[in-house]
Amino acid sequence: MERSRERDKDKNDGYVEKLIKLNRVAKVVKGGRRFSFSALVVVGDQKGKVGYGFGKANDVTEAIRKAVDRAKTNMIVVPVKKTSIPHEIIGNYKSASVLLRPAVPGTGVIAGGAVRAICDACGINDILSKSLGSKNSINTVKAAFDALEHLFDAKSMAKNRGKSLSEMWG
Repeated sequence: MERSRERDKDKNDGYVEKLIKLNRVAKVVKGGRRFSFSALVVVGDQKGKVGYGFGKANDVTEAIRKAVDRAKTNMIVVPVKKTSIPHEIIGNYKSASVLLRPAVPGTGVIAGGAVRAICDACGINDILSKSLGSKNSINTVKAAFDALEHLFDAKSMAKNRGKSLSEMWG
Protein backbone atom coordinates (compact mmCIF):
# COMPACT_ATOMS: atom_id res chain seq x y z
CA MET A 1 0.00 0.00 0.00
CA GLU A 2 2.83 2.38 0.87
CA ARG A 3 4.57 1.77 -2.44
CA SER A 4 1.48 2.65 -4.48
CA ARG A 5 1.00 5.90 -2.55
CA GLU A 6 4.63 6.87 -3.14
CA ARG A 7 4.27 6.12 -6.83
CA ASP A 8 1.14 8.30 -7.09
CA LYS A 9 2.88 11.27 -5.47
CA ASP A 10 5.77 11.49 -7.93
CA LYS A 11 3.69 10.15 -10.80
CA ASN A 12 2.29 13.57 -11.74
CA ASP A 13 5.71 15.23 -12.29
CA GLY A 14 4.12 18.67 -12.74
CA TYR A 15 2.06 17.59 -15.74
CA VAL A 16 -1.49 18.78 -16.38
CA GLU A 17 -3.87 15.99 -17.40
CA LYS A 18 -7.01 16.82 -19.39
CA LEU A 19 -9.66 14.21 -20.16
CA ILE A 20 -11.11 14.96 -23.59
CA LYS A 21 -13.43 12.03 -24.17
CA LEU A 22 -14.64 9.06 -22.16
CA ASN A 23 -16.63 6.50 -24.11
CA ARG A 24 -18.60 3.50 -22.84
CA VAL A 25 -18.87 0.56 -25.22
CA ALA A 26 -21.32 -2.31 -24.70
CA LYS A 27 -20.68 -5.79 -26.04
CA VAL A 28 -23.73 -8.05 -25.96
CA VAL A 29 -22.91 -11.59 -24.83
CA LYS A 30 -24.96 -14.60 -23.73
CA GLY A 31 -25.35 -13.41 -20.13
CA GLY A 32 -26.16 -9.78 -20.93
CA ARG A 33 -24.01 -6.78 -21.70
CA ARG A 34 -20.29 -6.36 -21.06
CA PHE A 35 -19.19 -2.76 -20.70
CA SER A 36 -15.73 -1.43 -21.49
CA PHE A 37 -14.43 2.12 -21.51
CA SER A 38 -12.12 4.13 -23.73
CA ALA A 39 -10.45 7.39 -22.69
CA LEU A 40 -8.73 10.13 -24.70
CA VAL A 41 -6.36 12.20 -22.54
CA VAL A 42 -3.97 15.11 -23.19
CA VAL A 43 -0.97 15.64 -20.90
CA GLY A 44 1.29 18.70 -20.87
CA ASP A 45 3.69 20.69 -18.71
CA GLN A 46 2.34 24.13 -19.78
CA LYS A 47 5.84 25.04 -21.02
CA GLY A 48 5.65 23.68 -24.56
CA LYS A 49 5.61 19.90 -24.04
CA VAL A 50 2.36 18.08 -24.80
CA GLY A 51 1.21 14.57 -25.67
CA TYR A 52 -1.99 12.60 -26.15
CA GLY A 53 -2.97 9.04 -25.34
CA PHE A 54 -5.86 6.68 -25.95
CA GLY A 55 -6.57 3.89 -23.47
CA LYS A 56 -9.14 1.11 -23.29
CA ALA A 57 -10.07 -1.05 -20.31
CA ASN A 58 -13.00 -2.62 -18.47
CA ASP A 59 -12.71 0.03 -15.73
CA VAL A 60 -12.85 3.83 -16.11
CA THR A 61 -9.83 4.56 -13.90
CA GLU A 62 -7.73 1.92 -15.62
CA ALA A 63 -8.61 3.32 -19.07
CA ILE A 64 -7.63 6.84 -17.95
CA ARG A 65 -4.38 5.55 -16.40
CA LYS A 66 -3.45 3.74 -19.63
CA ALA A 67 -4.23 6.85 -21.67
CA VAL A 68 -2.09 9.06 -19.39
CA ASP A 69 0.83 6.62 -19.60
CA ARG A 70 0.64 6.58 -23.40
CA ALA A 71 0.38 10.38 -23.49
CA LYS A 72 3.54 10.76 -21.38
CA THR A 73 5.50 8.48 -23.70
CA ASN A 74 4.33 10.33 -26.86
CA MET A 75 5.21 13.91 -25.87
CA ILE A 76 6.22 16.51 -28.47
CA VAL A 77 7.86 19.91 -27.99
CA VAL A 78 5.86 22.81 -29.40
CA PRO A 79 7.67 26.07 -30.26
CA VAL A 80 5.82 28.79 -28.33
CA LYS A 81 6.40 32.45 -29.21
CA LYS A 82 5.56 34.49 -26.11
CA THR A 83 2.03 33.21 -25.36
CA SER A 84 1.05 32.09 -28.87
CA ILE A 85 2.36 30.02 -31.77
CA PRO A 86 4.88 31.42 -34.28
CA HIS A 87 2.77 31.19 -37.45
CA GLU A 88 -0.52 30.03 -38.97
CA ILE A 89 -0.81 26.34 -39.88
CA ILE A 90 -3.38 23.74 -40.90
CA GLY A 91 -3.09 20.18 -39.59
CA ASN A 92 -4.76 17.23 -41.29
CA TYR A 93 -5.61 13.72 -40.21
CA LYS A 94 -7.98 11.66 -42.37
CA SER A 95 -11.05 13.89 -42.90
CA ALA A 96 -10.32 16.17 -39.92
CA SER A 97 -8.54 19.48 -40.41
CA VAL A 98 -7.60 21.99 -37.73
CA LEU A 99 -6.63 25.60 -38.46
CA LEU A 100 -4.35 27.18 -35.85
CA ARG A 101 -3.68 30.92 -36.06
CA PRO A 102 -1.54 33.05 -33.70
CA ALA A 103 -3.30 35.79 -31.76
CA VAL A 104 -2.22 38.99 -30.03
CA PRO A 105 -1.70 38.86 -26.24
CA GLY A 106 -4.99 39.15 -24.36
CA THR A 107 -7.10 37.29 -26.93
CA GLY A 108 -7.28 34.04 -24.98
CA VAL A 109 -7.85 30.54 -26.30
CA ILE A 110 -10.59 30.64 -28.92
CA ALA A 111 -10.99 26.95 -29.68
CA GLY A 112 -13.34 24.01 -29.35
CA GLY A 113 -13.16 21.34 -26.67
CA ALA A 114 -10.34 19.11 -27.93
CA VAL A 115 -8.07 21.87 -29.26
CA ARG A 116 -8.71 23.99 -26.13
CA ALA A 117 -7.53 21.13 -23.91
CA ILE A 118 -4.38 20.73 -26.01
CA CYS A 119 -3.61 24.46 -25.84
CA ASP A 120 -4.19 24.57 -22.08
CA ALA A 121 -1.90 21.58 -21.51
CA CYS A 122 0.76 23.01 -23.82
CA GLY A 123 0.79 26.49 -22.28
CA ILE A 124 -0.53 28.41 -25.27
CA ASN A 125 -2.66 31.28 -23.93
CA ASP A 126 -3.50 33.25 -27.09
CA ILE A 127 -4.64 31.37 -30.18
CA LEU A 128 -7.44 31.27 -32.74
CA SER A 129 -8.51 27.88 -34.06
CA LYS A 130 -11.18 26.31 -36.19
CA SER A 131 -11.97 22.64 -36.56
CA LEU A 132 -12.82 21.84 -40.16
CA GLY A 133 -14.28 18.61 -41.50
CA SER A 134 -14.71 15.76 -39.03
CA LYS A 135 -16.30 16.28 -35.62
CA ASN A 136 -14.71 13.10 -34.23
CA SER A 137 -12.64 14.20 -31.23
CA ILE A 138 -9.93 11.55 -31.73
CA ASN A 139 -9.29 12.63 -35.33
CA THR A 140 -9.46 16.30 -34.32
CA VAL A 141 -6.77 15.74 -31.67
CA LYS A 142 -4.56 13.93 -34.18
CA ALA A 143 -5.03 16.76 -36.71
CA ALA A 144 -4.13 19.37 -34.06
CA PHE A 145 -1.00 17.42 -33.13
CA ASP A 146 -0.10 17.19 -36.83
CA ALA A 147 -0.27 20.99 -36.99
CA LEU A 148 1.76 21.46 -33.79
CA GLU A 149 4.45 19.00 -34.99
CA HIS A 150 4.96 20.95 -38.22
CA LEU A 151 5.40 24.38 -36.60
CA PHE A 152 8.76 25.99 -37.39
CA ASP A 153 11.09 26.86 -34.53
CA ALA A 154 12.59 30.35 -34.84
CA LYS A 155 16.02 29.37 -33.46
CA SER A 156 16.48 26.44 -35.84
CA MET A 157 15.25 28.51 -38.83
CA ALA A 158 17.70 31.31 -38.01
CA LYS A 159 20.53 28.80 -37.62
CA ASN A 160 19.71 27.15 -40.98
CA ARG A 161 19.68 30.52 -42.74
CA GLY A 162 22.89 31.67 -41.05
CA LYS A 163 21.27 34.66 -39.37
CA SER A 164 20.78 35.74 -35.79
CA LEU A 165 17.41 35.53 -34.04
CA SER A 166 17.04 39.34 -34.01
CA GLU A 167 17.68 39.52 -37.78
CA MET A 168 14.93 36.98 -38.40
CA TRP A 169 12.26 38.77 -36.37
CA GLY A 170 13.30 42.26 -37.42
